[in-house]
Amino acid sequence: MPIPMAVIWLIAVVVFVVAEAATLGLTSIWFACGSLLAMVAALLDVSIWGQLLVFILGSALLLASTRKWVSKLKLGRVKTNADRIIGQQAVVIQTIDNQAAKGQVRVGGQVWTARSVEDEPILAGTQVEVVQITGVKVIVKKMEK
Repeated sequence: MPIPMAVIWLIAVVVFVVAEAATLGLTSIWFACGSLLAMVAALLDVSIWGQLLVFILGSALLLASTRKWVSKLKLGRVKTNADRIIGQQAVVIQTIDNQAAKGQVRVGGQVWTARSVEDEPILAGTQVEVVQITGVKVIVKKMEK
């Protein structure tokens, strides 16, 4: 006895919801909703091609209509105390050379691996400003005089 399509779509809903819960990034919620719409189509005896069309169009329309709003939520980003050093002054303690992938700064009593916004090296002892944190590195620029 074949499994009814409504059950298959229900399983898809569960899989997408579990995937969404695992990622916390609103990546598969649209597919869960599309699967739910396709399940309703299956219950209404729509053909398999119609169900697939409902799934694809439903998911795409939901994604297109809510993407801009959801992108403003910035889910999955966890603020850390490290963010507080952005905009602070730092001192280069090892010459920053992006080409050689070298450089360190001291900011707030901590030593960070550093890269420069500019392509030219920044010599040790130079005052810089932290403009961004990328992974475990700070991105800096020379202080305006």
